[in-house]
Amino acid sequence: MSLAQFRVDDGPHTMDGLRLLAQEGNEQIEAFMGRKVMDVWAESVEHRGGRQSLFRDQYNALGRLNLAALQRIASAKYQRGPAYNRQHPFVEILFSDITESGEALNLSQLVREALPPAFHRLA
Repeated sequence: MSLAQFRVDDGPHTMDGLRLLAQEGNEQIEAFMGRKVMDVWAESVEHRGGRQSLFRDQYNALGRLNLAALQRIASAKYQRGPAYNRQHPFVEILFSDITESGEALNLSQLVREALPPAFHRLA
């Protein structure tokens, strides 16, 4: 059984990553993918070499674009129950969950904005 009404939470929150909401019956389920997990997943597809972290608008947009894949990953982990989800019914999506799922990330609409010079590392 897949989680229903799966969506990206665009509202204000203090979590550093992609917050997803879903329903199972009358219970609201929260899934979360940390910004660093999103960065690694995007990096694994882009092969750009230089690391540039995603910003909230970017990872929310990627979440919406890849919602079906994220729903399959979160649903599979949720269905494993408390033994695999320490904070069940909260589901934390890890990079290992993504790798095990074999899901591909669609980056076709990702726009990387150039960082201001103050953000570039000096070698």
